[in-house]
Amino acid sequence: MGNTQAETTKKLEALVGVFRRQLTEEKSIHLSAFGSFELKKRAERLAVSPVDKKQMLIPPKMSLVFKPSNVLKEKFSKS
Repeated sequence: MGNTQAETTKKLEALVGVFRRQLTEEKSIHLSAFGSFELKKRAERLAVSPVDKKQMLIPPKMSLVFKPSNVLKEKFSKS
């Protein structure tokens, strides 16, 4: 809406930078009427290889989780 592609790219990169910093500090991001993003720690677990059926230990890791807002859920459920 009146912005060049370069200006839009710069603004989007700035927004993504803010998101990245928030998530790096393990803070959640809430966007009203859209949803929230947060990091959750996944526990260490055992898995079985489908190839050789050997058990292996999968180390703990951080995962990005998105939870849609009720407004967004309602819009998709009406479709």
